[in-house]
Amino acid sequence: MVAMKYPPRIDAGLLLLRFALGVIVLFHGVFKATHGVGWIGELLASKGLPAFLAYGVYVAEIVAPLLLFLGLFTRLAGLVIAFDMLMAIVLSQHRFIMHINGGGGWGIEVEAMILFDALVLALAGGGRYALTGRAAGSAST
Repeated sequence: MVAMKYPPRIDAGLLLLRFALGVIVLFHGVFKATHGVGWIGELLASKGLPAFLAYGVYVAEIVAPLLLFLGLFTRLAGLVIAFDMLMAIVLSQHRFIMHINGGGGWGIEVEAMILFDALVLALAGGGRYALTGRAAGSAST
């Protein structure tokens, strides 16, 4: 694949997006690391899924954000976070999909923003300021 040349401001935007998404998701991961994921296992079991899948949250909410900070495997990290957020919406937030909250916002606006930001990084890559790849269009970012 031919590396595309983007203006530096696009690479700076991808860097900012990587850091912002990484920080937001990492807070969720630290909470789960300190409080456990048993409740997620119960949710999974109630849907007929194996409870041990709850431990995947540590990959999605601790490992993936750290990869975003470094710009390593950005596309994969974005996909992992997007899948994690999709599962969060399906398992615990589905009842708010068609809901307007008290401030007039969408009931899952935070979850949706995390999901779509992660998809943007999965599509765009980490940009020039990532450890893997030197251009936003590079296949290795």
